[in-house]
Amino acid sequence: MSVQRRRVASGSPYEGPIGFSRAVRVGDRIEVAGTAPVWPDGSCPCDPEVQADRCFAIALDALAQAGGTAADVVRTRMYLTDPDDWEAVGRAHGRHFSDVRPVATMVVVAGLLDPRWKVEVEVSAVVG
Repeated sequence: MSVQRRRVASGSPYEGPIGFSRAVRVGDRIEVAGTAPVWPDGSCPCDPEVQADRCFAIALDALAQAGGTAADVVRTRMYLTDPDDWEAVGRAHGRHFSDVRPVATMVVVAGLLDPRWKVEVEVSAVVG
């Protein structure tokens, strides 16, 4: 028996050239790719909390398109370029997941694809 694979695109200009999907659902699992704080007009405010909220909004939208909700999230990963931003990013995480309380990891990295980005997130969910 073959497990159905469902892909979700977000319209990111990187999806085609890199060859990735914003999210993929296989069975009851949904994985959301690294999601950066990109606005439709290409802008990116410098506030890390605003950036984190935007990342989670994009990721949760992709999750919904794959048939999941925030309540289905079991793991989050947050990549920060500045360790001093942990509280701001944590507040954004708490707004989206305080009732769900998934396992969560924050990692400080040397940089992200766009130097304006201070945070990027990944989300994993199990539906059902």
